[in-house]
Amino acid sequence: SQMFTLHPGDVISTGTPPGVGDGVKPDPVYLAKGDVMELGIKGLGQQRQEVGQDA
Repeated sequence: SQMFTLHPGDVISTGTPPGVGDGVKPDPVYLAKGDVMELGIKGLGQQRQEVGQDA
């Protein structure tokens, strides 16, 4: 990267797609303590994150 150094395990996030979080109608859904997020790329690896406190 020209702007900053990327390290193993870094995740680049570009925002929230429609239909999640505040975009869910009529009752928005937010991350909460204990929720688990998983991200994987075939042939590259996988990450698993657990929310430690209410977001």
